[in-house]
Amino acid sequence: MNDWRPIEVLLVEDDQGDILLTREAFDLNKVRNRLNVVNDGEQAMAYLRREGDYAGAPRPDLVLLDLNLPRMSGMEVLEEVKADAELRTIPVVILTTSEAEEDILLSYRLHANAYVSKPVDFEQFIRVVRQIDNFFVTVVKLPPLEQPL
Repeated sequence: MNDWRPIEVLLVEDDQGDILLTREAFDLNKVRNRLNVVNDGEQAMAYLRREGDYAGAPRPDLVLLDLNLPRMSGMEVLEEVKADAELRTIPVVILTTSEAEEDILLSYRLHANAYVSKPVDFEQFIRVVRQIDNFFVTVVKLPPLEQPL
């Protein structure tokens, strides 16, 4: 990733407590990234496609996606993202409370890049989000912006 450009992260989450914890984890990490938040699956797709209120939204370098969302489930979002030639190169990390084997299997079948269960403990949650952030910011080479494949 270029050192001069912050990482754009889209958090798709409807739980205000988890949004606050995620923001805090990013703030504690002191990494130059931007956390953008939408609260349901339909908003996520509008954001990713830059439609309506999100026409000027930056293209995310990473999506943190909850599965349990109103209006359109996280699985539906994942399926649409990975089926869309313009969006499929964006890494999607499932970040959810579900530890159900069927959710894990289906997420990977739909080409999720990782599946992470949210810890219930505050410190553990902060640590997990920071590790995801560190991994995708410092270890992983992300695709360049706006490059069709």
